Amino acid sequence: MTAIPAEAALPDANPIATRPEPGGLPPARLSERAGLAALLLGTAAAYLWHITVNGMGNGFYAAAAWSGARDWKAVLFGSLDPGNFITVDKPPVSQWVMGVSGQLFGFGSASMLVPQALMAVAAVALMYAMVAGATTSRAAGLLAGAALAATPVVALMFRFNNPDAVMVLLMTAGAYCTLRSARQASARWLMLAGVALGFAFLAKMLEGLMVLPALALTYLIVAPTSVRNRLLHLSAAAAALVVSSGWYVLLTVLWPATARPYLAGSTDNTFMDLVLGYNGFARFLGQNHHGGNRFALPPGYEMPASAGHTGGGFGGFSGPGPARLFTGEIGFEISWLLPAALLAFALVLVSRRGTPRTDPVRAAALAFGLWLVVDGVAFTVMRGGMHAYYTLAIGPAVAGMFAIGVAEVWRRRSEAFGRVGAAALVLTSGLWAFVLLNRNPGWLPPLRWTLVAISLAVALGLVAAAFPAGARRVRARAVSVLVAVGVLAGIGGSTAYAAATLRRRTRAAVLPWARHGPRRGIRRATCAAR
Repeated sequence: MTAIPAEAALPDANPIATRPEPGGLPPARLSERAGLAALLLGTAAAYLWHITVNGMGNGFYAAAAWSGARDWKAVLFGSLDPGNFITVDKPPVSQWVMGVSGQLFGFGSASMLVPQALMAVAAVALMYAMVAGATTSRAAGLLAGAALAATPVVALMFRFNNPDAVMVLLMTAGAYCTLRSARQASARWLMLAGVALGFAFLAKMLEGLMVLPALALTYLIVAPTSVRNRLLHLSAAAAALVVSSGWYVLLTVLWPATARPYLAGSTDNTFMDLVLGYNGFARFLGQNHHGGNRFALPPGYEMPASAGHTGGGFGGFSGPGPARLFTGEIGFEISWLLPAALLAFALVLVSRRGTPRTDPVRAAALAFGLWLVVDGVAFTVMRGGMHAYYTLAIGPAVAGMFAIGVAEVWRRRSEAFGRVGAAALVLTSGLWAFVLLNRNPGWLPPLRWTLVAISLAVALGLVAAAFPAGARRVRARAVSVLVAVGVLAGIGGSTAYAAATLRRRTRAAVLPWARHGPRRGIRRATCAAR
């Protein structure tokens, strides 16, 4: 790539600048501490604001929370009733959180949903720590956390009482521990990752382990120790995962079946039948039919949807195929930064070629990029009821990969590669936001034209600055402004839909969505399945 003249380079003192070879975060400045505080407090305020608007949320899981608030055995097993006749059809980690909260503060909407919102704050903090640590850029960490908080499906599900919130928090914690272990070849941190994923399994079974291949492969590639030690560490982490999840499976085996609730969804009252059957391969292969569950469910089951719902099949999903993640309700909930995140994965891998095997930026890119690709492919081929909110599982991967891509092209902002790469990221995110907003043209019509105009102008300016003749006309400081404005425009559509989702109510048999027309109400739909 053609290098930009030295006089066009930005000063090293720029707050977002990172060293070519990250070696650790420098001490935080006051402005950086203030930025982190603003991110976390802002997330807490936004997610806790009017949180009881959703009432009891999903009546199925609300019943389990009500039971747990009255009986500790119901907490332990996630029982649907305080008499412990039958459980919900998921493992009990989410019910532990809501049940204990109910025991402490009494059963109610707030005691169920406030812990979910606080989990969002924890997930944002972990995103900040992962990306900032890998890139040595606290600004990149702030971007990652903000991008996660501004994702519509995150704003939806971290204010709801489905098990997905705690599962994704634990998956994110597993990624954080893996990246910590990869920098130090630490068996202890890798075992903690195994523990986190073990409890993610106890939140929503196999879906909680979908990130496992990406994290294991990342450690195997980048950890600064011998292959033998890397394999030993992974074996220890696998053992930690088995212990942290297997104790509950063993508990259901050893506890007399006549003295514990029936495990809903199973055919033989065993946990592993639920894992491999109803909530496992049967669901993935489309052998489950939600309308014909083995046990009658409470009426009025909640099917949450973002403010941008425009249909696209039962629960807002389309048939299997690569387009699934970009269309219907799924597209509105998760895909805003998805194309840019995939592009960022490729850009970072190209940019970091020739760096040491243990390079922490590439390690983080591998963790997030493989997480996104593996889980994304699984969602595209899944033949069962692929509901839009399942994509919460790739929310951290999308946000983290996008932020690392921005940080990498910023690091190389004095070169043509960095400026063209930044232009590509800005243009990809801006154009896709326009496509999504154009599918719902009656909702804030000026927004899509504003975002696409800004993105095009920024991309043209950055491309012009990528060549020596243009670099002489575009001042170095202007490049930093262009990138900052372009990134803000890129996440503008997602932020707008997340904000709209936060203020809307999801009730029984009602899907909140922005209809064709500015800020109009909600449209009724009938939903009866998970």
